[in-house]
Parts: sequence; structure tokens; C-alpha cells
Amino acid sequence: MEPKKIAVLGTGGGGRAHTAKLHELGHQVTVGTRDPEATLARTEPDMMGHPPYKQWLADHPGIPLATFADAAAAGEIIINGTDGANSVKALTSAGAENLAGKVLIDYAVPFLYNPETEHPWPTPWGVMPRLDPVDTDSLAEQIQRAFPDARVVKAFVTQEQDTVVNPRSIGDGDHSMFIAGNDADAKQTVTQLLKDYGWSDIIDLGDLYAARGMEMYAHMHSAIGFAMGGHFGIKVIR
Repeated sequence: MEPKKIAVLGTGGGGRAHTAKLHELGHQVTVGTRDPEATLARTEPDMMGHPPYKQWLADHPGIPLATFADAAAAGEIIINGTDGANSVKALTSAGAENLAGKVLIDYAVPFLYNPETEHPWPTPWGVMPRLDPVDTDSLAEQIQRAFPDARVVKAFVTQEQDTVVNPRSIGDGDHSMFIAGNDADAKQTVTQLLKDYGWSDIIDLGDLYAARGMEMYAHMHSAIGFAMGGHFGIKVIR
């Protein structure tokens, strides 16, 4: 893919992985956050243990940090790396006019953390979050309905983001990645980006309805990760 202007919305571990890789590939990346000053003022690790963003940014000079709206306005392609429970709110603050006509790659999982549930699933880092929406809807579909002029593609969500940007770290890259969306040209753009990342087995699951299965896979992905104690890949054998 020729160099593009790409907005990465979110400063967590996933957003950092994509930002660093895209910058390495020669794209012009702008990172979006709700409040840049507040993000840079944090001195404690985030909820997943990642060091403060200011510290990370110092190790990756030349990457601007802006509001969601300014980042989205600057991007030709937008990657949603925000917390799934707040993604629609974050994208709303980015501005529908800044999303219109653009490829919007969504990898967020609609997790609700610390849920009250009759049968909790204990994990090494607390009770397993609950998915909402689930079964009859997906976060990707909610985003598409909220921003009908955006070209939403669900992708990256079935893998750790460190592995998404470096698939060869697992089995020399011999595993599968999935995408879904209603716009064929947008999916082709995402496919090319994945190829640039190093993916060769990219499976188009069809329309955005398939995002329901992709998001629900998060629980299975977690279960395998807990059992194996490390990163892994999934390969679809034909």
C-alpha cells in the first residue's frame, strides 16, 4: 500500500502496536485520544499495565497526539482502537463528518468489565468481562448504523494486536486472519494493509453480520490463551 494518512484512535497497547508498525511502514500516523493533555499527564500504568503514554511517545518521536476529532479529520483511514464499551461515544466525539467516506477499521471487543453475573468466570486478571452486544448484534454493526457514511470493516479482532502487526512471530505467519464488511473496496484496502503487515491467509467472512461471530470469539481466544500461557495463531484448514 502506498503511504497513507492514518488515524489510530486509542492509546492502549493495541493502538500503540498499530501506530508503531504503521509509522515503520512509512504511513503518516496521527493518534487520537479524548484529552491529549490528560493522556500526557498520566504517570501510572493503564489498566492493562502498559506504561504511561508520554513514556511510550518519547520512544517513538514524530508521532502527533491529537483529539479524536482532529485525528479523524487528518486520516484517510481510521483504526478504532478504543475501549469497546465506549467506542460509539469516542467515534461520536471524532465527528461523523470526519468519518464519512473513509475506511473505518474496527477491532474493538464490546467488553463490559467487572460484570455482576450469577456464574462468574474467574481469570488470572479478574472476572471475565461480559459481551454487550452479543448474539443478535455486534459493536461493528452499531458503529455502522451510527455512522452510515463510514465504510466499516471488522478486522484484527481475532488476534492479539502485537501479533496482528507481526504475524510472523507465530508459526512464521502461517495462520489465518478474518475480515467482514459491507463495502468490497474498503475490505480490499484492509486486505492490502494486512498483507503489508505480513499476512497471507486473509479470509473474507462476508457482510458485517459476521462481526458477531468475530467478536464472540474473544471468549474462546481468551480460553486458549489461559490454557497455553502465551500467544498463538488459528489456522483454517481447507
